[in-house]
Order: sequence, then structure tokens, then C-alpha cells
Amino acid sequence: MEAEFYEFSEPTLSVEDSARQLNVKPEKIVKSLVFEDKDDSPLLAIVSGVDRVDLEKLSDAHGSEVRVAKARKVEKFTGYKIGEVPPVSHGLETYVDEKIMDFDSVIAGGGSTHTLVELDPRNLIALLSDDCCVAKISEDNA
Repeated sequence: MEAEFYEFSEPTLSVEDSARQLNVKPEKIVKSLVFEDKDDSPLLAIVSGVDRVDLEKLSDAHGSEVRVAKARKVEKFTGYKIGEVPPVSHGLETYVDEKIMDFDSVIAGGGSTHTLVELDPRNLIALLSDDCCVAKISEDNA
């Protein structure tokens, strides 16, 4: 499975920073966002860098109401701080927005604010295997 890692001397703290560093459109950057359900169980949502997660759509896909996890819980659930969470290697149930499947490759956090990884979204789905669901979870753009 092919993946390209990018290391930076300066941190990439936002989608815009990441896109600028790599000279790509922000749509190609994906965000890995941690949520929790009513039972305090964690889950991950992956959306394009220009999109926002629609809580109602994510709740529907998950089958239970969800809310954004607070910073300390993100670290507890994943072992990573906000801004460092990679899309894989955390064991969380994961929901991938269907829009990112339209890209040949996407760029995600690589586990630190100085590292990004580029890979085919189909390979991302394969890495997530049974813990993954592709669904419409982003807000509709007006």
C-alpha cells in the first residue's frame, strides 16, 4: 500500500497551513475529528478540510446522538492531541465522508503537527477495515 509522508520543520496547525505547505487545494486535506456518543464511546469522523461534520448526519450514521469530544478526551481516546490525530491506528469506529472518495489521493495528519501523510482514500478505507463506514456526514454547502 502506497503512502507518502511529509515532514515539516514548522508545525501545520490548520488545513490552510497544510495546503499552503504542500501547494494543494484545501479540499484535498482531510480532518480526523473525534466525537463521542451518549454512552461516552469515542468515534472518529473524517471529512474534507473545507467541510464541517453535520452532527445530525453523523448521529444517524452512528445510530446514536454524538457530540464533539473535548480536548482531554481526544487525547485519552486516541493518544494524540487535537491537531495530531491520524486517520488510522487508534482503533476507533470511523465514519468517512463520502465526498473524499472522489479524490485520487487525500492528505491527512501523520500523528504530529509536523507530519502529514498522503494516500489513496480507498487505501485509507482498507486500513480501517471493519471499523469503517463511508457515509454522507458533512454539512451541505449552500
